[in-house]
Amino acid sequence: MPQKMPFWAPEIYVERRPRLLLRAKIVKALRAFFERQDFVEIEPSALQASPGNDTHISAFSTEFQRLGAAPSRLYLHSSPEFDCKKLLAAGEERIFSLAHVFRNGERSRLHHPEFTMLEWYRAKVPYRALIDDCAAVLRIAAEASDVKEFRFGPSRLDPFLDPEILGVAEAFERYAQIDLLATLDDREALAAKAQKLGLRVAADDHWSDLFSKIISDRIEPKLGHTRATVLIDYPASEAALARKKPDDPRLAERFELYGCGVELANAFGELTDPGEQRARFVADMAERQRIYRSSYPIDEDFLAALALMPCASGIALGLDRLVMLATGADHIEQVLWAPAAET
Repeated sequence: MPQKMPFWAPEIYVERRPRLLLRAKIVKALRAFFERQDFVEIEPSALQASPGNDTHISAFSTEFQRLGAAPSRLYLHSSPEFDCKKLLAAGEERIFSLAHVFRNGERSRLHHPEFTMLEWYRAKVPYRALIDDCAAVLRIAAEASDVKEFRFGPSRLDPFLDPEILGVAEAFERYAQIDLLATLDDREALAAKAQKLGLRVAADDHWSDLFSKIISDRIEPKLGHTRATVLIDYPASEAALARKKPDDPRLAERFELYGCGVELANAFGELTDPGEQRARFVADMAERQRIYRSSYPIDEDFLAALALMPCASGIALGLDRLVMLATGADHIEQVLWAPAAET
């Protein structure tokens, strides 16, 4: 639960410290894992021209006051992704980052406005190769914590078992009794399925809204129990930064890693076509404007870099959530050294 007393109060800190020391061991072990494979640890800039163009992620903004000039707007990044891809374009082939990232409006059991993202990229490697990385990361976190199982609430999983690999369409069939591919781009068909499940359907819900409601209500809570789950091959409309699958362009090269019903990581076979990426960003910002009455600029420097970026696969993992599962924490603030102030 969120602390009612300041995190530094001795009676609070003494309870949190054992988990924080385990966090430090996990971070050290993960750094060693990547360094053994000749990855370079990079340090992205938190201040960006754009915070990213995800429809549903809200950013923090600030003003840069250059001496003698009008102020300009900058944003705290919501992910180190843009800088990482620019460095791939510059010639790096194996990179990782342990970056503090910022998302506005997010504070709950599993969310914090400032959190740590472990992000890594492999050039010239197919996206499914990152599944092996995920399995290794789970084992490393367990070994560093000296635990045999991960815990969150009543759920348990064995971090030494290989993850289950489950297609999104298969998950919809198994847990929601929906033939997802038969409803692609058919808003009314998916709305009828959602209503049959007892979910609220609003008149202005688009297909993607309904997809998100079903997956969050009926599928995500079922994933990652006993062993981790890799939920793979999302509809192309749900993967703005991923390549479409060459053998089935209805789907994208995207997977998410789940443990104990908690989303841990999001992976892509990275899109490198700047024209297609621009079109996706424009569409996502139009959707954001429709829903939230706000949008964010497009990073033109990022689009220019995509034209030079090699074929690559990348993944972003929430370090704090990984530590939560490894230490049995109930709330994200139990594994943060210094939670953000509440005013």
